[in-house]
Amino acid sequence: MRTFRGGLLIGLAVAVLVGVLAVIYEFYDTRTLKRTVRRGEVLCGVNKGLPGFSIPDDKGNWTGFDVDFCRAVAAAIFNDPAKAKFVALDASERFKELQSRKVDILSRNSTWSMARELDYDLYFPAVAYYDGAGFMLPRARNKETSLDLTGSKVCVQSGTTTALNVADYFRANNMKYEEVKFDKLDDVVKAYDTGKCDTLSADVSQLYALRLNLGKPGDHMILPDMISKEPLAPVVRQRDDDWMMIVKWTLYAMINAEELGVSSENIDEALKSKKPEVMRLVGTEGNYGEQLGLTKDWVVRIIRNVGNYGEMYERNIGEKSKLKIPRGMNQLWNAGGVQYAPPMR
Repeated sequence: MRTFRGGLLIGLAVAVLVGVLAVIYEFYDTRTLKRTVRRGEVLCGVNKGLPGFSIPDDKGNWTGFDVDFCRAVAAAIFNDPAKAKFVALDASERFKELQSRKVDILSRNSTWSMARELDYDLYFPAVAYYDGAGFMLPRARNKETSLDLTGSKVCVQSGTTTALNVADYFRANNMKYEEVKFDKLDDVVKAYDTGKCDTLSADVSQLYALRLNLGKPGDHMILPDMISKEPLAPVVRQRDDDWMMIVKWTLYAMINAEELGVSSENIDEALKSKKPEVMRLVGTEGNYGEQLGLTKDWVVRIIRNVGNYGEMYERNIGEKSKLKIPRGMNQLWNAGGVQYAPPMR
């Protein structure tokens, strides 16, 4: 009896120890790819509701540029864009939630800066969208440039780079202004729409989206000049190189695909191509996918399910969308822009 009881206690102790070790492993394991595969889905932190970038409908179906990028990552891993699960995060909580592993990746219009990488122990793999801070104001104010805004009451959101950009801009140009700050983006937009401030500052892409939510969108204009550099990028945790490489090369694969003319409409023809660059892209030559821990056809999965960079841009924020934001800097490098992906070779 004593032997049985002793064995039972030892067995229970081992079971408890195994359970504790499993929890510790899950918490400290930096291999996000393996954890994602075990879970069967990619957890993506996104904006709670920014038209064109990430917004749910009344049935909980998400659409947008940032949403599609997460779906591209899911397609690369699972061959199923529906394996991307979206977690809505405020600007103030997004980096901490990524740190605490609530999400695997942030795809949430976040500006890449040195301080954010250092302060939060995070990494921004590649720029998905080149942006800059700007200003929106009523057309009735009849202003032509940002230099005409002295004396303005400017609404900004806390926890973003915008407040510092605005302060630097007005100080550098010896202009006075009054800052009106709110924690929630909805409160910022409401304050502007109700006249509590006469100017709203945010990234220009965000201003195009926010204008759609105003009572009379046509009564408001976005000034043409940008006052800062805002490279928007997906975000992952540091010291997780396998995952970082997948996120980075998912974006680069989509950019390279557009440059090579490979799209969701002609992906089957691309699989028959004898051009070396296309063959490496679609996996009929080389083993780049396997080196990432994926399959040979990982890019084919992305393009077939989501499309190339240009397709993702145009349907969400470009000419085929309600926002109709010009490509501008986000045009490919060989078409007048700065979007440039390293070659796959």
